[in-house]
Amino acid sequence: MTAILDKQPAAAVRVPRRRRRIRIGRLLSLTVLTAAAVLVVAPLVWALATSLRTPATSFDNPPQWIPTDPVFSNYQAVFDKVPFTAFFLNSVVVTGLIVVGQLITSTMSGYAFAMVRFRGNKALFAVILATMMVPIQTTIIPVFLIIKYLGLTDSRMALVLPAVGGAFGTFLMRQYFLQMPRELGEAARVDGASHFQVFARIYAPMARAPMATLGVLTFSAYWNEFFRPLIFLQSTDNFTLPLGLVTLQGNMGTGSISIVLAAVIIALIPSVLIFLAAQRYFVEGIVAGSFR
Repeated sequence: MTAILDKQPAAAVRVPRRRRRIRIGRLLSLTVLTAAAVLVVAPLVWALATSLRTPATSFDNPPQWIPTDPVFSNYQAVFDKVPFTAFFLNSVVVTGLIVVGQLITSTMSGYAFAMVRFRGNKALFAVILATMMVPIQTTIIPVFLIIKYLGLTDSRMALVLPAVGGAFGTFLMRQYFLQMPRELGEAARVDGASHFQVFARIYAPMARAPMATLGVLTFSAYWNEFFRPLIFLQSTDNFTLPLGLVTLQGNMGTGSISIVLAAVIIALIPSVLIFLAAQRYFVEGIVAGSFR
């Protein structure tokens, strides 16, 4: 009885200490996340503030995070100096086709690697994953020669065709399909359904979350892509937004930094809207694909 009474105060002391540790851990986590958020958001805030200032006050030190006399004419100047609407539509067409292509090919290949048993499944999947470690600079010349052979140079399809399939999308969709019950597909196969029917009618409708995740990530990557358009496109009429916005810098970088950043802010709007619209599916798909 005495031993029991001696243990009770020790246990009572441990509880406040554990709660204190949890509170300190939460405070540290909140501090780190706040610092990371500031590092991410600060450049965007500076770009927005600078887009509303005159070039003469763009680099004031210390910087003015809130412009006292906002200059909204910088945004109108974007459309006056370059064919911004044409650049925007080119990016919409190119990025939209790439997103649709990757959703189709990655979903189908991810299903095949996860649900279809065939010889060399794991070896082929390992080869596909290995391509993620190959930088684009090492393959750009062979791809350019193929595009030239097909007669697609200086066209929007030169950007679309090489990007309709992706190793990351295949990996993401495979990880999700591995979590789905095989019994559903096996039951449909017993009833005479083909692999494509099982995929299209059973598994694909269940994969909306990872498809939304893949769509958002693909859109963000190719909407902001600069390197491939710089290599494949020569005509201003075919320029996408990132490549077209460079022309705002002017000869030897003599253009207005305020107008350039105004164009950058406009170009960011579609990515932000798409992320906000698919945010719930995006988080769900990331969490689901992290298991297995």
